[in-house]
This record gives sequence, C-alpha cells and structure tokens, in this order.
Amino acid sequence: MSGRFEGERAVVIGAGVAGSSAARVLVAEGATVRVSELRSEAELSTAAALRDAGVEMLTGGHEPAHLDGATLVVTGPGVPERASVLTWARARGLPVWGEMELGAHLAEVPYVAVTGTNGKTTTTGMIEACLRADGVDAVACGNIGHPFPEAAREGHEALVVECSSFQLRLQESLHPRVSVLLNLAPDHLDEHGSFDAYADAKARIFARQGPGDTHVGNGDDPVASARSAEAPCEVAWFRIGRPGEGEVGFEEDELVSRLGQEREPLGEVAGASGLRADAAAAAASALAFGVGAAAVRRGLSGFEPALHRGQVAAVVGGVRFIDDSKATNVHAALAAIGGVDDAVLIAGGRAKGVDLSPLTTGAAHLRAVIAIGEAAPALAEVFSGLRPVRRAESIEDAVRLAFDLAGPEGTVLLAPACASWDQFRDYAERGDRFAAAARSLGQEVSAGGR
Repeated sequence: MSGRFEGERAVVIGAGVAGSSAARVLVAEGATVRVSELRSEAELSTAAALRDAGVEMLTGGHEPAHLDGATLVVTGPGVPERASVLTWARARGLPVWGEMELGAHLAEVPYVAVTGTNGKTTTTGMIEACLRADGVDAVACGNIGHPFPEAAREGHEALVVECSSFQLRLQESLHPRVSVLLNLAPDHLDEHGSFDAYADAKARIFARQGPGDTHVGNGDDPVASARSAEAPCEVAWFRIGRPGEGEVGFEEDELVSRLGQEREPLGEVAGASGLRADAAAAAASALAFGVGAAAVRRGLSGFEPALHRGQVAAVVGGVRFIDDSKATNVHAALAAIGGVDDAVLIAGGRAKGVDLSPLTTGAAHLRAVIAIGEAAPALAEVFSGLRPVRRAESIEDAVRLAFDLAGPEGTVLLAPACASWDQFRDYAERGDRFAAAARSLGQEVSAGGR
C-alpha cells in the first residue's frame, strides 16, 4: 500500500492537525517531505514527532526558498488561499493540494462526502452510525477531526468524509459514491470574498460524480437545492416535511423514505428542525449508499449528537441553559432560536464578514440579547428597538446577566452566530465555559447566594 508518492518532493504548508497528518502520510507513501510553518519550533507540539518521522522542519515563517526543489505543495485548510507562500507555489507552476485532494488520491474504498453551512458533523456521524449498523466497517473523517488521508490508509470498507468549504476549494479529484449538500447560507465571506465563491466551493463536492453516483440535496433550501440540481448524477432529496416521490422526510415525528417504490418507515426523530434535517439527510445518504432501512433505523436510534449542539448544560432555579456554541453563523443561530420561546440569547464573537441583521427575524422568540466579543456593537445595533440588549465582557458575565433577565422557568440560549476566535480557542472552549459558568451559578443559587 506504500510508495504511491515515491520520488515526490512535497512541501506541506502548516503544522496543524491537517498539515501534520499530511506530512506523516506522505512520508509513509515514499515522499521526501518538508514542512513550512509560521510558528517557531518551540511553539509546535508536533515538531519533534515530525522530525522523528523523517520530516524536515522549516519554522519561524515561510520563505520562497522553502519551495526549492519541490514537486508538490500540500496545504492545511487554515492557510488563506491568498497567502504569499501559496502564491509563490502557483507562480512556480507547482500543484497545490489540500486535505481532500490528498485523501482522494489515496482512497481505495467508496465514500460519502458531506458539506453544507450547518449540520455537517452531526450528519457525518449519523451516516457513519447507519453504515456501521448495517455491518459496514465505516469511519467518519475529514473536517470532523480524523484527517481523510490517514483514514484512507487504514483499510476500512467505507469512509464518511466531512468537507469544509476551505477543504473543497483546493480539490480536483474527489469522487464520492454519495455526496451531500445540507444547506447554504452566508459564512466565511471574509475568506471567500463573496457568497457565490463560497457556494462554488461547496458545489465542488459533486463535480466529479456521474452515472452510478448519487447526490443528496435539501428540498427545503431554495439556494442549496438550485445548486444540487446542477449535480451530474442522480439526485435524492430530503426535507423536514412530508416527502414526495424520490424523497426522505417526515410524517409528524416519523422519518419516512419514498426513495424506492415502497414507503419505508425509518423511526421517530423528535427535537429541533436542524436535528430532523440532519437525520433526513443521513437517512437519504445511507439508503443511496446501499444500507437497508432496518439498519438506518438502528443507526439513527442509537446516535448521540456531539457536544455543544443544543444540549441543556444546566438548569438553575428553573432556568434552562442551552449550549449551542456550534451555531457559529446566522443560519445555525436562527435554527436554534426557532426552537425556543421567550429566551435570553447570548450571541457574538467574530462575525467573519457576515451581516448579522437577519437574526432579527427570530426576535419574536427572544426576551433579551446579551452581546459578547467583537460583534457586540453590531448586535446592539441590529436589535436596537426590538429587544433589550446588554453587553458582557466575558461568557461568565453573560451567563449571570442572562439569568437575571430570564423569566421564571425561562431559557438562556448560547447561539453565538459568530466564530469564537476573538475570545476562545474554539467553539468547544466557549461552550465548555458557558456550561461551567451555568453550573457554578447553580451551586450559588442552591446555597442561597442569590
């Protein structure tokens, strides 16, 4: 299985999770590898292990000389497309690959590829669960945290690949048996430059599909469905309402497939519309892959969503604190807001160049807004005259302010509509601190401190 990159002289840009993985895989496949990294070696936890694996480490900043002698450049998704080092590589005529392209060259088993603005990780996990319930040795990988190139070398029978827009824009060879476009809404416009460019990147997920393949599209999302209709293969549709012929959807709380000639019940899925949509998409994808309806029912019934996706973190004095820290854009935040009533919303962070004003369409579900982070002034302006807005300097302060504003048996919802990078390492740290602050507040209330 080794030696597929024998003779290649690869330069990997960045020593993060994806970059370190790519470097290890390329070495294992016979390439000579060097890593070019902005950070100093002292700042890298991966440097020693990569050196031990035979990787040359060039740290402390990118230099044109780092590309001397290279035949291939592989970049992590966190490196901006307009970064100087990638510009230098293209000027030299070097191929520039990302994680999806490298994984596609290594994959020898069929795979499902999942993208969309929201719901990717949950849907990817659900599809994995359905395949495993059918006895298929499948593993979730890609943007979910387990790099696609590594998973492609592990000998599984199938892969379920979560794909971000950053990963898709640098791929030419990705050819999934089943592709999924969950939804499309403005996100990451600071990096992509426009919504059209962002949507173009997402649509690359089905670019190489053809006869014998299936694309799964969202029948409820006009923007996404217009893109899905362009897929050069059969299209199966999902929706959260009653399904028509060739669709998967819901009759009340029961998930139903009408992809074949028979109506097939797939079990009950309660909860917010976002989770129902993810379940419908996962079911359609698994069925298109060849999984039986009984296995889909088993897979979905036993699936547990990952953290920070709408769980109740604490109940304090009758007030529920809901952690939806993964709602990092307006589309996801509105889905979370639509599932509550008379709630205090905690929102804000880094807006990524996105207009936050559509959040006001959810104002009827809100009692007040607590604004945090870089986007706090914009949120205060957006909700001015619609709902009371208070600003908080920290997530801990936001939790206390929200509790004071919540009514009896009320709800506090963390659905930031923004990235976390202005104040936190990632959305998980933001959610963890929100939950910890709510639990700490609960201890104070129980002790009679408030």
